[in-house]
Amino acid sequence: MNTEFTSKSFSLRILFSFSALLACAFSQAQTQTQLLWGDTHLHTSYSVDAYMAGNRSADPDVAYRYAKGKPVVHPYNRTRIQIIEPLDFLVVSDHAEYLGVIPVVMGGDFEQPEAGLFERAKSWVMINILAYLIEDPLEGTKRFTSLLPEPEIQSGDSRDPIAAAIEMGTDGGLESLGLINDDAARRISASQWSRSMQIADDHYQPGQFTSLVGWEWSQTASGANMHRIVLSDIDGAGAKNIDPIGSDDAPYPEDLWDALEAVSAATGAAFVSIPHNSNLSKGYMFAKRTLKGESINPDYANKRMKWEPVAEVTQIKGDSETHPALSPEDEFADFERFNFYLQAFPQAQGYQVQKGDTVRSALKNGLEVEDDIGVNPFKFGMIGSTDSHTSMASAEEPNFWGKVATDSTPSTKRRTDEDGYADGMQSFNGWNMSAGGLAAVWSEENTRESIVAAMKRRETYATTGPRIQVRLFGGWNYVEDDALSADLAAIGYAGGVPMGGELSNAPEATAPRFLVRATRGPMDHNLDRIQIIKGWTDTSGEAHEKIYNVAWSGNRQSVTGGKLPPVGNTASIESGDTANSIGAAELAALWIDPEFNPSENAFYYARVLQIPTVRHSQLDAIALGIDTPYEGPATIQERAYTSPIWYAPTR
Repeated sequence: MNTEFTSKSFSLRILFSFSALLACAFSQAQTQTQLLWGDTHLHTSYSVDAYMAGNRSADPDVAYRYAKGKPVVHPYNRTRIQIIEPLDFLVVSDHAEYLGVIPVVMGGDFEQPEAGLFERAKSWVMINILAYLIEDPLEGTKRFTSLLPEPEIQSGDSRDPIAAAIEMGTDGGLESLGLINDDAARRISASQWSRSMQIADDHYQPGQFTSLVGWEWSQTASGANMHRIVLSDIDGAGAKNIDPIGSDDAPYPEDLWDALEAVSAATGAAFVSIPHNSNLSKGYMFAKRTLKGESINPDYANKRMKWEPVAEVTQIKGDSETHPALSPEDEFADFERFNFYLQAFPQAQGYQVQKGDTVRSALKNGLEVEDDIGVNPFKFGMIGSTDSHTSMASAEEPNFWGKVATDSTPSTKRRTDEDGYADGMQSFNGWNMSAGGLAAVWSEENTRESIVAAMKRRETYATTGPRIQVRLFGGWNYVEDDALSADLAAIGYAGGVPMGGELSNAPEATAPRFLVRATRGPMDHNLDRIQIIKGWTDTSGEAHEKIYNVAWSGNRQSVTGGKLPPVGNTASIESGDTANSIGAAELAALWIDPEFNPSENAFYYARVLQIPTVRHSQLDAIALGIDTPYEGPATIQERAYTSPIWYAPTR
């Protein structure tokens, strides 16, 4: 389709109308899928770091009530708060390591009869020291930061980060403090896990709200983030009979996948492992070698594809789609960068992005590996979530309650040397963080089974916070009028594959055709443009990328290099308001790859850009009566990323 035709057609229509909503409802009824919004990555007071950083009262029950739209009390500032738009599903994903132990230990309600007299005396001393240190939540944050790993591994290092940490003796964590013995810790964790599972079942309302069982596998050896969120369609009663698998039990991702295989076989439940914050992985998350430094073989690739069908592309600790150094031709690549590692010295100095850090490079790495061994280990879909440690799934810029409880107010988001936090070095704070993101799932029903099944088939996408509705289909025979049809979804499914799907065996002299439509959320701002990001490997096996503008608002004309003039900016950094006088409520296109080579492996995903709006840091600056925040841009151009559609010459 001619992009000028697309942009003009949709800029002239009043698309966010009752008729458009009816059309959307009709198409969903035809395809038996519905768009569900959720957060797959949320921590409560049961997580060690959340508790030590001031979340002493917001347990899983509070998290579910907030997600459902009920008013709750913030665990730090004690104000009444409420989500702007309730979620459809939520995963409480507390760290498996030491899960729920600290709240019980600090409450003194535990026993360790197997411990000797000396061990109990030592435990009493350490508990009281810790209680004193974390009495002030800011001190608690500092204390937890002191427990972060030493940075033996630098960005781009090829050594095994886990083996290096063990060799240097820095692989210990909170367990090394000697608060309680291992038997007592396991007993407490089992009890807290069981309680959390009961709460999840109590809040599960099939068809209305889904509470998915989950946890976080947290491996940050040598300061290289390899964390995964694990979620399942298992019910709470069944989950009580399993132990959440942590990095202390399964130190390598392969160990985690093997453990999930065993649990799945024993329970019949489906599990999904979701990598997150690849932007902080020092190149390890999506590298073309395993953490142990071994070449990726077909067995590893197939196992990874099975257990990790989606990846978390955006969240509070920054955006992981791409980076200016990796995508220099992408004018929108410099977005919500978080240049701090999760290590004892988190300063920005020395941060250096690697190809294994971003999902776009990962998708390209996957094509290169597939050319070599015949299997793509990085054929994953996109998802977003918050990683909030406040128990509040708050991804909205004007309703962002911080990463941790102590970042909940404008005056506390900024850390200073006087706080004893920065220790004279540049360090991250609440204004460096992002208010994002959200998980969008095209699911048959709002149930545990359907949501997990949608993730397994990769029919998911990510947003940085707004409720942008996006459809993407790929096929061979779509026509121009299909993009404007009220039956878009029915046409898309009947004639091809949705986001997350695969195409192959191109008909002679035929390029793939993509239907894409994006509509702003009912409480969000207008859209700037839709782009298709293509990646492919050439005859030498080298991967490339290119960005195509396929639909946009207004009468802008494409210029040299296929770029568009900016949409403009109606965001007021004085008032915090943004006018919807630019942009479009809805955009759509039929796009045909003009440079298609049927012999090359390729992927395609859509990126939808919203018009600029005021960032949460600038909203804080307005509230504080200062011109600009110390960190963070004044405005933000929020976006959505769909799962890719892959093409292969043969299947």
